[in-house]
Amino acid sequence: MSPATTPPDSTSDGSEAIRPFRIEVPQADIDELRRRLQATRWPEKETVKDQSQGVQLATIQALVRYWGSDYDFRRFEARLNAVPQFMTGIDGLDIHFIHLKSPHDNALPLIITHGWPGSVIEMLNVLGPLADPTAHGGDAADAFDVVVPSMPGYGFSEKPSATGWDPVHIADAWIALMRRLGYTRYVAQGGDWGAQITDVMGAKAPPELVGIHSNMPGTVPPAVAKALASNILGAGDPPPTGLSGDEQRAYDRLSFLFTKGIGYALEMGLRPQTLYGLADSPVALAAWMLDHDAYSLEDIAQAFEGDPVGNLTRDEVLDNITLTWVTNTGISSGRLYWENNLGFFDIKGASVPAAVSVFPRELYQAPRSWSEKAYPNLIYFNEVDRGNHFAAWQEPELFTTELRAAFRSLRNTP
Repeated sequence: MSPATTPPDSTSDGSEAIRPFRIEVPQADIDELRRRLQATRWPEKETVKDQSQGVQLATIQALVRYWGSDYDFRRFEARLNAVPQFMTGIDGLDIHFIHLKSPHDNALPLIITHGWPGSVIEMLNVLGPLADPTAHGGDAADAFDVVVPSMPGYGFSEKPSATGWDPVHIADAWIALMRRLGYTRYVAQGGDWGAQITDVMGAKAPPELVGIHSNMPGTVPPAVAKALASNILGAGDPPPTGLSGDEQRAYDRLSFLFTKGIGYALEMGLRPQTLYGLADSPVALAAWMLDHDAYSLEDIAQAFEGDPVGNLTRDEVLDNITLTWVTNTGISSGRLYWENNLGFFDIKGASVPAAVSVFPRELYQAPRSWSEKAYPNLIYFNEVDRGNHFAAWQEPELFTTELRAAFRSLRNTP
């Protein structure tokens, strides 16, 4: 399958120039995707009545029926081409990014980083409200210039051909990107991998970065992280004593995640190249991407039962999967787990002003007590009443409200 292409005058050469970018997926690629969907060989049904064995047969078959018949294969392409997209080379690698400037004066520059199995698709519904709040019931004083890059090996960013593109390297690249765009004062936001990268940016504390926000913060104390790691290896060390109710809740959620919910991360962290099915089979890719965590899988399954939770509709889910398929980035995106040497939920040492929003169906709910220790300059902490791991994607209005509130105190700070 050939990759999605750019216009003839927009070459992929690693140049540091900022070049406009537009997506053009060959029709032959779409026809081939349909053929592969129709030729799927199915396994038998799971032997349990719940999702404990993984993505249920009924869910993935409903997805494939819709994907192969009613889904508009040009939809994700049109959505991305409706916003300003660019390419620029950083450290020899072409980076794809969205850059939507606000129509309002004194907008605060903001860089948002997605995670796995996500992409810039996750952020499309928050771009307008963040950049032009008055057009979406908000105040011009809360406007942002929004930058959303695709991580290396994801979407239309170039795939690394050598090792070394870990979260720390990506954090350095984002700092370079914001400088190249001419921003001398900006804030950063992230969830999933984006949370880790944003935390690292906060620890590096470049002079231009005035604050960070996370919806999956790294707050777990070292003693708790050690006990959780032992659970993965089967030792089952008890949790540290003296945990508060919120801290015990966080520990229990993380313990479940580490023992029952990160098989995908372990495989990609150890043997990403083995996952050839992600490049060869669209159904294998879809099932792999759906099975991120128990709560988001439940919500996505509801979408294919005709009852979407929030904005996480069938079309939204398939936009993200289709983008990954046409760019053949199932394996290249997974290599980030192999590259990573940081604890996902560990404290990264961010020193800049930090804000935390806690969503109830996130992988864990960061307690305020842990957040205050992890971020010594915590300027905002709020627990909201809905939303899962894909906060911006599922609840764009709530996510937008959180970012406006989180960064409001930094608007006029020198």
